[in-house]
This record gives sequence, C-alpha cells and structure tokens, in this order.
Amino acid sequence: MPRPGLVIGGYTPDTEGSGPGLTVARAQADGRLEAVAETTASGPSFVIAHPRLPLLYAVLERAGDGGLAVFADEPGEGAPRPLAEHPSGGSLPCHLALDAQARWLAIANYGDGTVTAYRLGEDGMPEPGPLTFPHEGRGPHPDRQEGPHAHQAVFGPDGVLYVTDLGTDEVRRFLPGMRPHPGGPVRLASGSGPRHFLHHEGHWYVTGELDGTVRVYDGEWREAGVVRASGAAGDSGGGNLPSHIALSGDGRHLYVANRGPDTVSVFEVDGPRLTMAAEVPAGGSWPRHFIIDGDRLYVANQRSDAVAVLTLKDGLPGPAEQALAVGTPSCVLIR
Repeated sequence: MPRPGLVIGGYTPDTEGSGPGLTVARAQADGRLEAVAETTASGPSFVIAHPRLPLLYAVLERAGDGGLAVFADEPGEGAPRPLAEHPSGGSLPCHLALDAQARWLAIANYGDGTVTAYRLGEDGMPEPGPLTFPHEGRGPHPDRQEGPHAHQAVFGPDGVLYVTDLGTDEVRRFLPGMRPHPGGPVRLASGSGPRHFLHHEGHWYVTGELDGTVRVYDGEWREAGVVRASGAAGDSGGGNLPSHIALSGDGRHLYVANRGPDTVSVFEVDGPRLTMAAEVPAGGSWPRHFIIDGDRLYVANQRSDAVAVLTLKDGLPGPAEQALAVGTPSCVLIR
C-alpha cells in the first residue's frame, strides 16, 4: 500500500526564510521523500487539515499583518489550491487548531499574544467577525518574556481551548463557544516558557522552551513531574530550546524535538513519570517540528533546509536515513 503524502510548511523570503510556501512530497516505500508539487504562500509556518473536508488551513507568520490561509486539497491534484486569506487578528501567528466538530478555528499569535477564533461554516470556510482575545503580562526573562506570546492552541477532551503563552508562563483557557474561562489562565512554572503541549489519560505534557524541560501536570494543572528534555544539553539544560512534542499511537512513548542539541528525545510514559529511553540526532539543524507516520518519523530541520526521515523500531528512532531538501521547513503534515 502506498504511503500517504506530506505537506511541508515553512518560511519564505518575505518572512526571513528560503522556502516556496507549501511543498507536497510523496513518501516512497523505502522511506525516500520525493517533492511533487509546490504552492506559493507567505510564510505558512504551521498547517492543519479539516477532518472531513478536503481543506487545509495555514497561519501566515508575518509581522504586523499575520494571516490565515485556506487551501483546497485534493491529493490526486498535486499542489493545494489557494481559496481565501483572512487576518490572523495579531502579529506573527505561529499555530492554529480546529475543535472536534470543526466549528471553530483558533489561532495563536506569537508576536502580540492575541488569540483569535473564527467560526467555520458548513463548507469549512471562516465566517466574518472573528473573536480576538488580547492578553497582558510578562515573565522573568527580559528578552523573551517582555510581553505575552501565545504559542500553541489545543482543544482538550472537554472541548475547552487551551493556549500556551510562552511570554507569561501561562495556559490560557476558553470554554466551548470561545468564552474566556471564569477561572482565568493557569500559572505554570516561572520562567519555563511553555511552548507545545498535549493531553494523555488525565495528564498534560508541556515543553518548556526557556528552561529545557518537559513538565507533567495533572487534570487540575498541578505539577506532577519534570524532566530535562535533553541529556545531551547537560545537567542545566542550557542551550536547549525544546520545540514540538508528540505521543506514539499506543501511548507508550513521548517524543520531544530539541533545538540546540539538535536531537529527538524519547521517553517511556507511565502517567506523570517520564523515563528517558533514547536520544538520537535529528538528522539536521534546529528541529522545529516532526510527525509520526507508522514506523517513520519526519523531522522539519529549519536551519539545515531539509526534512529528515528516521525509522522507528519498537518506538525508538534510528539514525536519519535520508532527507528531502526544503527551504526553512517548520511544519510537517500527513496528507
């Protein structure tokens, strides 16, 4: 059976990168990636797919006038086709998410911390009049936490929207229907700089971009554990800026990309307890994002202009086998 294709997003010359926009690649049976199509777009740094309709959504990570782009995506037709572009509601949008019913699309704007929500029509297109939620606050790091920096949007199993704010060391919460949570945001470890996170069986796992950790929180957002994201970064974790985090399909392994050491760490998962099982080179420089597809791990190495392919055996990655040249990739999506 042929493997599905990939859609690779990244930075473009107008957003301090060198990529074309969206690159469509086909994964061969032997793991090789072959680029088959491109779509021009301005800095599509993160891309997601509609769960039922042939649509892709991408943030356009531009300063000042960030955007949201919608593309028609018919896999048999090659390149995604641009359909519409809307404001992201803030500066430097870096992530977006759909709720389980695909009724709401939420955008995290890193530049000014604004969270934006678009209601989607039955056709999957954003409706006029998005909701915008600015934020205030700061953290102890003067260079990185001078103000709010919304980084990832995740709809939890309870239908609540959770948004990490790297600048304020918080998780912001919005009830279904995009109503601000009456309890306000949740405070996380000071100076940790929460970036990407996920929920699994009653626990939240959060990468700390600024302190090089993975922290585990229970369902009430009480800290239940903490580990260094990279052993290669040394005891202090200095020089490591963890980026993406993902879980294996069986829930046994947690994967973390480490920028600086340029590795992928793998932890065995036992509730709040994480045990390092492996740490391997990411196959390039500055692993910004990755995705798991069966026994393959595809890593977007932003600064080495390539997507590396690592083979998984019993959940553990081996050395990178090959890479596809793509300018400043920042996101990989299974098509």
